[in-house]
Amino acid sequence: MNFWNKILVVIVLLMASVSVFAQGTVRGFVYDEKTGEPVIFTNVFLKGTTIGAATDVNGFYSITKIPAGSYTLMVTYLGYDTAQVNITIKGNEILSQKLFIKEAMVQMETFQLSAEKSEAVTEVKMSVSKVTPKEIKSMPSIGGDPDLAQYLQVLPGVTFTGDQGGQLYIRGGSPIQNKVLLDGMIIYNPFHSIGLFSVFDTDIMRNADVYTGGFSAQYGGRVSSIMDITTRDGNKKRLSGKLSASTFGGKLLLEGPIKKAKEVGGGSSSFVVSAKHSYLEQSSSMYKSYFQNLESKNARGIDTTGLPYGFTDIYAKLSLNGENGSKVNFFGFNFKDRVNFSDASKIQWDSYGGGSNFVLIPGSAKTLIEGVFAYSKYRIEMIEADGKPRNSEVGGFNGGMTFTSFSGDNEFKYGFEVLGMSTDYQFTNDVDLIIQQKQNTTEINGFMLFRWNIGKLVLEPSFRGQYYASLSEFSPEPRLGIKYNITDWWRVKAATGLYSQNLISANSDKDVVNLFYGFLSGPDNLQSELTNKDGSVQEVTSKLQKARHAIFGFEFDLNKYITLNTEGYYKKFNQLTNTNRNKIYPDDGEFSDQPDVLKKDFIVETGDAYGVDFSLKYSSTRLNVWTIYSLSKVLRWDGLQEYYPVFDRRHNVNVVIGYIFGKDMNWEFDARWNLGSGFPFTQTQGFYEGFNFSSISQDPTTDNGNLEIAYAELNKGRLPYYHRLDLTLKRKFVLGKNTELELTGSVTNVYNRENIFYLDRVTDQRIYQLPILPSFGMSFTF
Repeated sequence: MNFWNKILVVIVLLMASVSVFAQGTVRGFVYDEKTGEPVIFTNVFLKGTTIGAATDVNGFYSITKIPAGSYTLMVTYLGYDTAQVNITIKGNEILSQKLFIKEAMVQMETFQLSAEKSEAVTEVKMSVSKVTPKEIKSMPSIGGDPDLAQYLQVLPGVTFTGDQGGQLYIRGGSPIQNKVLLDGMIIYNPFHSIGLFSVFDTDIMRNADVYTGGFSAQYGGRVSSIMDITTRDGNKKRLSGKLSASTFGGKLLLEGPIKKAKEVGGGSSSFVVSAKHSYLEQSSSMYKSYFQNLESKNARGIDTTGLPYGFTDIYAKLSLNGENGSKVNFFGFNFKDRVNFSDASKIQWDSYGGGSNFVLIPGSAKTLIEGVFAYSKYRIEMIEADGKPRNSEVGGFNGGMTFTSFSGDNEFKYGFEVLGMSTDYQFTNDVDLIIQQKQNTTEINGFMLFRWNIGKLVLEPSFRGQYYASLSEFSPEPRLGIKYNITDWWRVKAATGLYSQNLISANSDKDVVNLFYGFLSGPDNLQSELTNKDGSVQEVTSKLQKARHAIFGFEFDLNKYITLNTEGYYKKFNQLTNTNRNKIYPDDGEFSDQPDVLKKDFIVETGDAYGVDFSLKYSSTRLNVWTIYSLSKVLRWDGLQEYYPVFDRRHNVNVVIGYIFGKDMNWEFDARWNLGSGFPFTQTQGFYEGFNFSSISQDPTTDNGNLEIAYAELNKGRLPYYHRLDLTLKRKFVLGKNTELELTGSVTNVYNRENIFYLDRVTDQRIYQLPILPSFGMSFTF
């Protein structure tokens, strides 16, 4: 073989090797053909191969490492016809391909494997629940409209403290330790005072990721949990909407295209506007005779004048979409809440904000770029007859970018965020001392996250660096998630990490009920020492709240219908900042000899939360059954005593059933039963006559003093068990191609359980949670 023949052979071999090893990428978005909305968490794969990916919350998929050749790209989704398109991968090219899927004409009574099943194998998915409107609507709806707040109450590890003024506590963390994001914007108070309703409209939600612990470095600024909510872009094909009314409130939703979306070529733009308003104060008067009848039957404590709660929520969004799926959104909101008690005490809060986020698909890079910039503000005010100032305000901006690169089942994500915040707080306590703070703060953070699939092992190491400018403190936060696929149906997982936050609540973990939900930046005048439980004294060197998480669990796919998830967790709260309810002296030179615990506005505490959650779920086309059991224990130490916070619930059980029936599957029956052990409370030891000796002429042998209460140890008692059954029946009427009417009837607390709310220690009057309460609703979709 001569020289040139050898060269030719080498060139041919090199070209063949390039052809063999060249790997291309196909990426794009999956859309609903009817509305143009992204289809989330669905499978996209190459027919006849094991190569594929699941769409994310934006409907985006990226399949990499594809050998050159011709393929059929397919997408499957429950309730939709399968869509497919022929593609050709040449060398290392990046191919962009949109996919449109259409709702199935006939609902097949079979079960399909979802993207959630495949993600369970390739992602750690520790302590996260992905919530969509479909799941929320399968819950009994109090007042006629399904709501996120009602669904969150059944999630593993979540404790709800009551129907009136209740808050959500997640695996030992208080509400202030739960970060809530709406389209990347911080929401400071996501729940209304009545506790049954959130500020979010279920019909405009696309997805909510709820992390109850062990979350990766992508999220930060909170020590317990994260709730990340994404809204829809709006119908890109036609003008549509929904009008609903119930015994508790009304809602209007309007959405549609500004520029219609096309399957081939061109971009689009759309809008969505939602407004909901409660008329509980007015409509509850319809139940006046009903309440009075209940009260006559010894259901003591029911307010026969009606429910003193009201709220108004408005949200709007504009979406501009490019031809390749890149988009930018602009959004704004205004949420209002009010409580008017008959004793002239009023609480009202107002929250508003706006911003923009974007998704960018570079033409020649395998990286997805996302960003957000937003501003939000929250102000609450308590108005009482004494005229003492009680108000709190928090507001600021947050902005950042995230970059995600894909390589097969592996992923690399990194990003940064800047947050500027101001707080203004003023509160007068029971001894007329004013607690106040006004402060500006800045937080700067960056993170990186890797996801590696190595055979049956999934590794997700991540690191977050958080700098708190107002405190001049840097917090390094390494985190790690691990999953091992023992078999196709049995997986073991674990997660751990360090967490920190600066924002604190104006409430105390010792308060039973406190609707005044204020915020403060972490104070810089904390006590310098903390006495531990063993009597030793440790120096307080940090001003931050800090925690460590350790979680271990199993996932079982018992068959294609039934899944079992078990997680054990431990949260060590190394340092918490709490409002000092024991303050009786001003923190100035005159009282420098007094201990910090009696003069500081805030005190340092430590805490522990641990438990185990079991979740058993059966899912089919017609019937869904979900059973959750949580065993938990929460402790706090304030330097003087160990106590159970008011949200410590030892046992919590939820059973949720959803059944769709009828020839056209137009009937739906939903039920939820909740059982919870009693919350801790401080018992009364007795009463005595108290004198303050404000005058030297006061004679205790002849003058009358004030009635004082002698308390037992803090929170050593337990309230009775809580249990309640809620039922909902729905009937859907199809009036036209795009027009539906739905009627809903619900009953809350079906067997009229007298669940204790609180007890008046002086009069011994028992105030109960909601009694049996029927409600009706109607919605018209067009």
